[in-house]
Amino acid sequence: MFTNNFDPVAFTLFAIEIRWYSLAYIFGILFGWFYCKKFLIRDKIISSLFDDLITYLIIGIIIGGRLGYVLIYNIKYYLNNVIEILFIWEGGMSFHGGLIGIFFATYLFSRKHKINKYIFLDLISVSAPIGIFFGRIANFINGELIGKATNGFWGVIFPKIDSIPRHPSQLYESFLEGIILFIILNIIFFKKEYKTGSVSFGFLIFYGIFRFISEFFREPDIQIGYIIGSLSMGMALSLLMIFFGIILYKINGTKT
Repeated sequence: MFTNNFDPVAFTLFAIEIRWYSLAYIFGILFGWFYCKKFLIRDKIISSLFDDLITYLIIGIIIGGRLGYVLIYNIKYYLNNVIEILFIWEGGMSFHGGLIGIFFATYLFSRKHKINKYIFLDLISVSAPIGIFFGRIANFINGELIGKATNGFWGVIFPKIDSIPRHPSQLYESFLEGIILFIILNIIFFKKEYKTGSVSFGFLIFYGIFRFISEFFREPDIQIGYIIGSLSMGMALSLLMIFFGIILYKINGTKT
């Protein structure tokens, strides 16, 4: 049995607290950018444009992730505390909202430069599991998005929550949505018969599957609970991801 006593603050710099969650975003973006530039991008024009795209992506992640959390997970609270929508440093980001933000940011950037959006979305999809991995590790350190109770020897106690041993669901997600998803998408990307868009559709499908599985071990958000029966909001959104991934693959799968 392990007790999670990690401090969410990595270090303090000139009285400013630098949190592990913030570092996860920073290193996730940096490592993802480096991986794309070093191993995936071979075209000089795309390489140059990809550098400019990063700014769009950061804005998309922040706006989409925050609004997604506010609208999907905690709308009642923020209707009464509108100003706190801006308090991003206090936590509260939605993966699915961030995903939508990334899509629109990439769409606008690609349209501006008259380039197939799936070229960039594929690059983002291949490297995204790197950031997801760091993000889930940060969730574990923060003791948030906790798992359900377990009698297994691998159970983790989160003292800030209670004294009940729980599934380290954050680590399950870091493994499935980070490591395994990264391997699968790279296999797809490096196939000889690879078609543009395949990784983007694959990301929607496989992330949706892995997130759906992980949700079985994770407590639903306390302010929402279960939607229907044992179906959580995370499960519902993951099913939508799988559905749209399959539809997009069917529509675009035969295109080169």
